[in-house]
Amino acid sequence: MSKFPAALSVAAVALSLAACGSSSSSSSSSSSSSSSSTPSSPSTPAASTTTGSAPAPAASSGSLSLAADPSGQLKFTKSSLSAKAGKVTIDFTNMAPLMHNVTIEQGSSGPVVGATPTFQGGTKALTVNLKPGTYTFFCSVPGHRAAGMQGTLTVS
Repeated sequence: MSKFPAALSVAAVALSLAACGSSSSSSSSSSSSSSSSTPSSPSTPAASTTTGSAPAPAASSGSLSLAADPSGQLKFTKSSLSAKAGKVTIDFTNMAPLMHNVTIEQGSSGPVVGATPTFQGGTKALTVNLKPGTYTFFCSVPGHRAAGMQGTLTVS
C-alpha cells in the first residue's frame, strides 16, 4: 500500500514536468502578444526582432503582408508598403522555389533595423518599432537586391 502514494508522487512530478515543456512551446506561439520587451531591440541589426510564423493581430500600427514572387522571379509581390509609426509587423510569405528573406533598413543605405531568417516555404513575421520616415525593404541573399528584389516602406 505504501508504493501506491509513491507512484502517485512520481506521476504528479512527471505531469508537472510535461506541463512545463508544454507551456514553453505555447509561450513561443504567444510571443507576438508579449513583445513588451522588444522596443529596444529594433535599434540592433539582429534577427532577434523576428517572431514565429504566427501572425500578430493588428497591433498599434498594424500588420502588413508581403510575399516573394511565387514563380521564382527575384522580386516581391509589392514594391511599396506604408504604415503608421510604432510597432509594425510584416508577414512575409515565401512560396518561391528559392530561399529569401525580408530585411528593413533606414533610408536606402542606412542601418538595418530588422530582418527575417532566410527561408523557403511558409511565412515568417517580422515586428519592428519604426519612427516616421522612409525605409527600404529587400532580400539580403547575395544578388537578389541587385536583381530588383527591393521596395520602399513609408512610415508616417
